Amino acid sequence: MRDQETKAATFAFDVPSDVQAIESTVADLVARCRAAAFDGPRLTFNFRIGVTEALANAMLYGNRGDAHKPVRVELLLETTRVVVRVRDQGNGFNPHAVPDPTLECNLERPGGRGVFLLRKLMDEVRYNDQGNEVQLVLVRTMPPRGQR
Repeated sequence: MRDQETKAATFAFDVPSDVQAIESTVADLVARCRAAAFDGPRLTFNFRIGVTEALANAMLYGNRGDAHKPVRVELLLETTRVVVRVRDQGNGFNPHAVPDPTLECNLERPGGRGVFLLRKLMDEVRYNDQGNEVQLVLVRTMPPRGQR
């Protein structure tokens, strides 16, 4: 068995589709990462913003703000990376059909910036076939505290 598999920790929970829940959810995930010695500026910036965007998209677009539809959040902490999955109850979308917001013809168009942002901030971004779940991966760039 690989080392990262033996030292993995998994957490899963549901969050109500209420944007007021985003800040505390992200803070909880960051605390869990820090408890597993996954820390630093990429956690503080990339992870926080990426997960915030994924949660907001799931709540506002996937679940259309329906408080009765929860958003599923899964956190996998491995030795070399952190993986977050965010799944909504919506019909999904085709992430490949989202226009590039940096192209001249799209600069004034709404939409597409969240997907663009996720792809820039995270090391990996994957969607399930239905398009209602995103997997965000952030790779550890420094050895864990105590191994430096």
